[in-house]
Amino acid sequence: MSPTRAGIGKTTVSIGLSMAFNRMGLKSALALREPSMGPCFGMKGGAAGGGYAQVLPMEKINLHFTGDMHAITSANNLIAALLDNYIFRHQGQPNQLKTVLWRRVIDMNDRALRYVVTGLGDGNGVARESGFDITPASEIMAILCLASNMDDLRRRLENILLGVTCEGKPFYMRDLGGVGALLVLLQDAINPNLVQTVEHTGAFIHGGPFANIAHGCNSIIATKMAMSHSDYVVTEAGFGADLGAEKFLDIKCRIARIRPKLTVLVVTTKGLAEAGMANMDRHIENLRAMGQTVVVTMNRFGDDTDDDVSRVRNHCCDLGVGFAANEAFFHGGEGCRELAELCIKTIEKQPSGEIQYVYDLNDSVEQKVEKLARKVYRAGRVEFSSKARKAMAQISEWGLSDLPLCMAKTQYSFSDDPKAVGAPEGFTFTVRDFVVSAGAGMIVAVSGDILRMPGLPLHPQSEKIDIVDGIIEGLA
Repeated sequence: MSPTRAGIGKTTVSIGLSMAFNRMGLKSALALREPSMGPCFGMKGGAAGGGYAQVLPMEKINLHFTGDMHAITSANNLIAALLDNYIFRHQGQPNQLKTVLWRRVIDMNDRALRYVVTGLGDGNGVARESGFDITPASEIMAILCLASNMDDLRRRLENILLGVTCEGKPFYMRDLGGVGALLVLLQDAINPNLVQTVEHTGAFIHGGPFANIAHGCNSIIATKMAMSHSDYVVTEAGFGADLGAEKFLDIKCRIARIRPKLTVLVVTTKGLAEAGMANMDRHIENLRAMGQTVVVTMNRFGDDTDDDVSRVRNHCCDLGVGFAANEAFFHGGEGCRELAELCIKTIEKQPSGEIQYVYDLNDSVEQKVEKLARKVYRAGRVEFSSKARKAMAQISEWGLSDLPLCMAKTQYSFSDDPKAVGAPEGFTFTVRDFVVSAGAGMIVAVSGDILRMPGLPLHPQSEKIDIVDGIIEGLA
């Protein structure tokens, strides 16, 4: 469902469910995203599960892990350096760039870097406005997660759109040169990382795009690898079903040609108190419309009462939706046994059918946005800024309109207003810009005030983190 500021606990539940399958004698594995250091030191904390439902080693996974984030950041910023060098060397020439679309990235929440000026000082390049995004929002991250092998990775890197020439032509990475150097940086990062849970369940952790500003799914390679080794694979899609699940189905599954047998919607009493039961209902409706069989699980906290559980259970019963509470945080796999049994029973009797995509690839960009906004978000009308309309015209002119759509919007609401919680309808949904991720193979629509570089809260999580006698503390 739509998350609270602290999240809903999908990773914890995913880990608990997979461990529960293994406890029942079934072969199961996890396919999860790699945490970003931004949230670790920011507001949400780590993303390796919690309590007795964690992947290990938690501290390393939450921090530098195997260096994939560093490799992605380095590849992204190598492009930026090559591009700035090209701009400097081709001043006044016919093939110089009029517009630069590529930005630098860093895996940290740093609002001061959202907009910067580069190239200042004599002989240091061409002064221009630029900025930083967070690494999970990088197109390199999306490319790594959507590539099927090294050859596909090369093709996608070549197709990165970097800017527009003075003649109005698109300028791609293949025009700049240096794709081989990027492959060298990413040669290890493309390989999935295998760790285990506290109960020794295998977990492939690879790739970490955010779902509010990117496509929110772990890599296709890791997911398929988990599928080749297990009977039941549990994977997660970031934030609510209006973001993570929609992108998982419309982008990842479409590209990978895979489909889930079941979708588990995770809710909490705090989430239901903030957004209302109608929010859960809307997500169920949307998932069903996308061809998914849905079961609901309540991620139970210590202060949740039996009455809280019964209220949600009875509501789901009225909707004809399977329900199971879980206590993965407190009891690991055993705490998810009821959920695992429900999943097995549901998959046997009523598995999800063919995916009903929200839009067709041959729809125009405007049609894709309209369908997504009206069908999934329940908007009354859609508005495009003049900048967005100009971008749509350019996308069409360059022959890129048939790419999937990745919506960058707030995770806290179906609308583009984070304060409009619950299940709003009939609102105006505004798209203010488009970012063409031609290498990743998608078009990013930017709505509302969403930013591709988060900031830190008043009291960031980093204030609680320390190392005492060699033991890391506060990295929750």
